[in-house]
Amino acid sequence: MGGCCSHDVSVRGKVESEGDDGEYDYEDEKSNDHVTYENDGSMVKLRGFSKAVSMYTQQGKKGINQDSMTVWEDYTGEQGMILCGVFDGHGPLGHKVSQFIRDNLPLKLAAAIKMAQQKANRYYDATDADTETFEDVHNVSNRRNNISLASWEGCFLKSFDEMDEHLAQEINTDSYCSGCTAVTLIKQGDQLIVGNLGDSRAILCTRDRDQLIPVQLTVDLKPDIPSEASRIFNCEGRVFAAEEEPDVYRIWMPDDDCPGLAMSRAFGDFCLKDYGLIAAPDVFYRKITKQDEFVVLATDGIWDVLTNSEVVNIVASAPRKSIAAKLLVKRAVRAWRYKYPGSKVDDCAAICLFLDDQPVLSHSQSSMNRKSRHHRSSKRAKSQRNEDNETVAGKVGVELDEEWKALGGLARANSISRLPRLARIMSKRQSSKRLNGS
Repeated sequence: MGGCCSHDVSVRGKVESEGDDGEYDYEDEKSNDHVTYENDGSMVKLRGFSKAVSMYTQQGKKGINQDSMTVWEDYTGEQGMILCGVFDGHGPLGHKVSQFIRDNLPLKLAAAIKMAQQKANRYYDATDADTETFEDVHNVSNRRNNISLASWEGCFLKSFDEMDEHLAQEINTDSYCSGCTAVTLIKQGDQLIVGNLGDSRAILCTRDRDQLIPVQLTVDLKPDIPSEASRIFNCEGRVFAAEEEPDVYRIWMPDDDCPGLAMSRAFGDFCLKDYGLIAAPDVFYRKITKQDEFVVLATDGIWDVLTNSEVVNIVASAPRKSIAAKLLVKRAVRAWRYKYPGSKVDDCAAICLFLDDQPVLSHSQSSMNRKSRHHRSSKRAKSQRNEDNETVAGKVGVELDEEWKALGGLARANSISRLPRLARIMSKRQSSKRLNGS
């Protein structure tokens, strides 16, 4: 995907500017279209915005909106702790699966976190009771709420596994051939912990002097990642791209040409759980710096048509934080119409989490920046839509190393290079032969 850092988005050779379109009348900011309730000391949002969060979803043209999202403020009852989650359903009942995960996963994750904190507290009680200074006692509450990075990973793995088992037992949600992705982020103090399952994505916007830099926090977990493909082959599943979609690799059952799932990890889809599909998330950690400005979590309806750089510049150009997610979704819908005029627009959902109290660029500031960069943006009008995934999941070199170091902490081992391109006209018989020979 592209590296343009201007506040313009290029689609099919045209340069579109954010914030100057009449379709963004911001009426829902006035009406504050919230869906909010309280749960165990947390304020839960399914739509709307708050001081630190903007969230928005829009149904595509493929039927019912299968994207879901949620934000829990004061998560687990801890003041200032935030959970954000975006869930992209697929299959006949994908919308029910994504809503079921949205409503239940935060509860399971909270229970796992509280259990880990209790274990940590017992450790502190046993080791520090006789050695604490006055300063230690003064800061004890903050210290006791912190758990190790290994514990964070354990919490995500445990809760995601329990969630998938719960989904399998849920009689009201037939998830044999339906499922959903999940990208879930927790902000606790200056820590970001991200659990990712599937091909939704989380990115961070950081600032280097006057330039906005996107940092991809997650890997799009698709079947053509070597470590993912190896697991699938070892479980007798098949991975290949159909002739009509030569660039989209999918998981297939050993003896049946279904369901053709375009991701290697997901909740549900139990028809593939014996053949390499798993519900274990990749977990990533980052310590927030003063240069970090906001995080964007979004479904693939956004990332299929906008680059990471375009996304951070669209969000930064929002005249108010409250409408940043709506601005992003509307821009993605427009990009869909330009880039894929013969295709149906996908569902889009996005959450923007702002990391400090600094306001995003005002409308006048963003307009001035657009004018100053217009001549440079025009030269780069043809956007390279796949550059971001190539940077994170396709190039092994200096660029990849530098960006990956920005994760700054926990990252589960996962090869991030792509499989060599399979034959575009690979037949199902050839796929079976390959499986039998492995």
